Amino acid sequence: MERSRAPPPPPRRGPWILCLLPALAGGQLLAAGDAAYEERRVTGVRGRAVELSCGPAAAAPPAVVFWSFAGSSGPPRAVAVGSGWQVAVASGAGTLGRVTLRNGTLELRELRAAAQGRFLCQGLFPEPGRLRVGYAAVLLRVLVPVSKPFVRPTAAAAAEGAAVALTCSVREGTEPLSFSWQHREPRGGPSASPAGLGGSGAELRLTPANRSHAGWYACTVGNEVNNHTSEPVYLDIVYGPDEPAISVEPFSPDQGGFSAGEREDVVLSCLAPSNPPSRYVWLHNGSQVHTGQTYVIAAIARAQAGTYTCLAENTHLQTRTQATIVLTVYYPPAGSPSCSAQATGDPQEVALRCRWLGGFPPARLRWVGPQEEEEEEEEEGVMGTSFSMATSIQPGAATRNGSSFSCLASHPALPQGAACGTTLWVPAGGPSCTAAATKGDEYVMLWCRWEGGTPPVTLRWRDGGGRALGDPSPSAAVLVLSADGSLRGRDFVCAAAHPLRATGAECRLRLGKPSLRRVPRAGVTHPRHLHSPSPPPPCHPADVPELEAERSEVAVLEGGEARLACRRAGGGGSLGASVVWYDPKEREVTPGVAKYQLERGETWVNLTVRDAEWPGDGGIYRCAAANAVGTASLPVRLRVDRYPAPPNVTISKLRYTRARTEVRLEWRTQGAGNLTGFVVQRRQAKKPPRRAPGPWETAAGDIEPHSRDRRLGGLDPTVVYAFRVLAVNHRTAGHPSEVQTPAEPPFEAYPAVTGAAVVGMLVATAASFLAVRWVAHHRDTLPRLHDLLFPTAGPGAQEPIGTPEDAETATSSEEGAAAAPGEPAAPGTAAEPLAETPDNDTDPPVNVTITVTATP
Repeated sequence: MERSRAPPPPPRRGPWILCLLPALAGGQLLAAGDAAYEERRVTGVRGRAVELSCGPAAAAPPAVVFWSFAGSSGPPRAVAVGSGWQVAVASGAGTLGRVTLRNGTLELRELRAAAQGRFLCQGLFPEPGRLRVGYAAVLLRVLVPVSKPFVRPTAAAAAEGAAVALTCSVREGTEPLSFSWQHREPRGGPSASPAGLGGSGAELRLTPANRSHAGWYACTVGNEVNNHTSEPVYLDIVYGPDEPAISVEPFSPDQGGFSAGEREDVVLSCLAPSNPPSRYVWLHNGSQVHTGQTYVIAAIARAQAGTYTCLAENTHLQTRTQATIVLTVYYPPAGSPSCSAQATGDPQEVALRCRWLGGFPPARLRWVGPQEEEEEEEEEGVMGTSFSMATSIQPGAATRNGSSFSCLASHPALPQGAACGTTLWVPAGGPSCTAAATKGDEYVMLWCRWEGGTPPVTLRWRDGGGRALGDPSPSAAVLVLSADGSLRGRDFVCAAAHPLRATGAECRLRLGKPSLRRVPRAGVTHPRHLHSPSPPPPCHPADVPELEAERSEVAVLEGGEARLACRRAGGGGSLGASVVWYDPKEREVTPGVAKYQLERGETWVNLTVRDAEWPGDGGIYRCAAANAVGTASLPVRLRVDRYPAPPNVTISKLRYTRARTEVRLEWRTQGAGNLTGFVVQRRQAKKPPRRAPGPWETAAGDIEPHSRDRRLGGLDPTVVYAFRVLAVNHRTAGHPSEVQTPAEPPFEAYPAVTGAAVVGMLVATAASFLAVRWVAHHRDTLPRLHDLLFPTAGPGAQEPIGTPEDAETATSSEEGAAAAPGEPAAPGTAAEPLAETPDNDTDPPVNVTITVTATP
């Protein structure tokens, strides 16, 4: 046991009491009075402190106390013993905690879980005149606090409709444990208990999971000691996209869709709830026009009307939904409304006509009469409404001279509307009659005029007997007669009528001799009595030419030919009417123009428009005819339609070649559609500051429709270019691809290194060969190196002949050897040794280093 000393104690009782400890430790009782027995339960918390008292709280502390511990198995083990201020703690008591003993009370600090069990206390309690033995059994229960829990979902992201479970776990904690769950929305907000969700306790089940389950989840675990909350874990629910909802601004619902005025800014917005957020693609009549949630159409044109489809895609789930609307573009008719007043079949009535053709929808027209000075209801004076053309019949007797009428036009694309007006009035004076000769005096033309007035005065020729000649006409009436003897002395009357005039007016004309040449004016008489009428002379109606067109509207695809046919009808041909064509810019079409081809007949003229272009060749072509009486015009509309849009194009590869004067371009198409080729355009990518980008120029055209790559040359290496590709369907170009700049070519070091190595080896070989050859030819310069490279043969061996000098030396040696034996040997003959043997060579070897540098 370890001993510990407390502060200076009071006078100690005799140490003889300690002699009793072995007996107490063995469980033997002291025969000293009656023994007291006590048993109780105590609860402690791991890591905290707990006190175990021996005996009643009110009793005096024991004189001697002995504490032992009995775990779940095994015999009791001594913990501590004390007598007064003297305390001894067993060495193994540290497994229970930090043990201290004071006044018989055992205090366990930093309590450990191993301390759970039965503690036995035996003590001697002093009483007056005796010592009482006390026994106490303390059952200690050690509670473990709950550790911080953690949440583990079966999946961090789950699809909507799937089953998801979240498990809350703790490493330790004394049961029973209580679990509670908290849920917070993804965008913040207070935490709330996920009411209505399946599961309880340590597991929370979401079956099936929906989008409202997404958010942060945390669990709180508690026991009778403490409670702990986990860190929040985010659960992502993947869903969608739902069916898109398309909104249009400005909001203008129409039957089955939406409408907008021409030149108006239209904003299309698409919303399809999805997680992750949807990817939006806009299609116009089946062709992609925009990527993004909002599509802004600035100054919308009538050609941009049609169906707009919003395609929403969830890239995680690979699901798509779409919604389609019909957008109608309203555009007003061209120009402004025109008002006119014309006479009707009844000479006492006037027809007010308001005309404003074209536009979509047609303009709404209504006539408004003059306001009376007297009090009347607001509705009075307002006539019926109609579209494009409005006609109101006004009685002449009830209309004052100088009355004004207005035609009010309204259209959805015109907030302010439009108006035109006319004033009914009778011209002053009366009709005037003249006669003239035409066509080489073959015809006599009678002309009656009374200009002015609204509506114009209706004039009609009659003979002296009152029979009508020709048709009535406004302001001027022309009658053409064949010049013969029957016209001499004949009277002709021009009758004039106006709806606002109660009585008519007339002028009379008497013709002279028929042999008159181009008499500008005949005498005008007003006889009171007419002679008996004779048969009327041959009469040729002199009217404005009438024109007929094969079709009032001709449609042709861009690049084709359109034929516009016009012919003359009626009786105006006798006056030599000529027919001409005018283009949409009111220029007369003449032969010899490459764009047009004219084909003429006696009464017809056909116009062929070659290689029709959109929109330049479309518009109103006018067929006009004129004769001595007047002119007529007939409009024919030519509509040049474009081919359907080809599919979109995406660049897949764009890379420079090594010289940067060429690029290699590859692309691919997206979507369905017809195409007849591709066009590659380029422009300078890096432009000077504060300067607009330059125009696109064609780098390659007329590319076959099956091609998907192209090599483009003629580039300046110092200029950075931008490229794009367009699909073409005849003359209709598709949506341009994204703009890209060429990438740098990949660095290929292997061929360069291999080539450099081969060249280096060749150069080294050649240098070595030259060095060896030089040493072989210069034996005296480097004799040691020569002998090292070309070793000398032994005695009796013949040295190989490698050079002419060696051959001469060998010849002289043979001659010396063949001399008489008695003659002395000359220097340099074979009597001398050719070379020293290696054994006699005492000179050090020579090292030669040859360095060859190979440059690729």
